[in-house]
Amino acid sequence: MPDDLLERLDRRARERGTTRSGLLQELTEREVSTEEGRQRRRIDELLAGAGSYDGRAAAHVREMRDAR
Repeated sequence: MPDDLLERLDRRARERGTTRSGLLQELTEREVSTEEGRQRRRIDELLAGAGSYDGRAAAHVREMRDAR
């Protein structure tokens, strides 16, 4: 890591009353949580348009296959 970035991390850590390691942990947890949240929202968006087929999804697939 570049020295200037480490200096900025150390300064921010001191401002927050933590260590460089503690700050990196906090930032990493926030980033991972944010990304997981984005992924969950995207999955929810994709599934929002999916039909339920009244619990007959497998039967519906078979019907579509057999109709070919």
